[in-house]
Amino acid sequence: MWFMAAPKGTQAAVRAIGLLKAFTDNDPELSLSDLCKRMALTKTTAHRLLGALESEELIARNERNGRYKLGIGLLDLGARALRSNDLRDRVRPALEWLRRQTGETATLEIPVEGHILILDELPTGHLVSAAGNIGSRWAVHATSSGKALLATRPELWEQLPETLTRFTAKTIVSREALKRQTDSVSRLGYATASEELEEGYSAVAAPLYNPMGEVEGALSLGGPTARMAPRGLEYFGQLVLQAATQCRHGVLR
Repeated sequence: MWFMAAPKGTQAAVRAIGLLKAFTDNDPELSLSDLCKRMALTKTTAHRLLGALESEELIARNERNGRYKLGIGLLDLGARALRSNDLRDRVRPALEWLRRQTGETATLEIPVEGHILILDELPTGHLVSAAGNIGSRWAVHATSSGKALLATRPELWEQLPETLTRFTAKTIVSREALKRQTDSVSRLGYATASEELEEGYSAVAAPLYNPMGEVEGALSLGGPTARMAPRGLEYFGQLVLQAATQCRHGVLR
């Protein structure tokens, strides 16, 4: 029996990727010592890897304090990854249909590392609207998409923080209350969030299934509460559910 040797440079590549992943929303800047501790690297090794990443603009340094942060080169790579995502292509007709039907912002959102990430978005033409958020990450418990995914992908509950952040007076910070809301998704087919992430903003979302019956993400529709309230979130919820259902079968009427 024989084993294939790992390709030369594999360990360095894995370590370099680990350095990039060490940066988080809570820790956007880290010192060399911080990175060495997190990655169990010597300062010499970490400095060499960081230098290589910096030369490709994947890592940058804050000139004021010498700490490291993610570089602008990652923005280009991220944009390319978004453009090449097959899910975006398949769901785009549903987003276009929702925007035509409602005049509000339609988004495709997926779970990423304990957050909800906006993978695609079609903004409304209204002056007051939610737009320009592709690539943004939001709290799972305070979003309609997050609730829709919690209801259909139970493993996401394990990724919720112990203490749920309160963003507005209406944010649900009790796991019991959140569970009651997600339980209703199986009955209604969609989830709602009324001014729970930001005052004056409401949204609805439905889980997005692929043909194999697996939940890949969520379709969401959001806008100013003042514009959505007159017709009711139930109205928008039914439209999002219709779009998600028809998207699963590859047809929109």
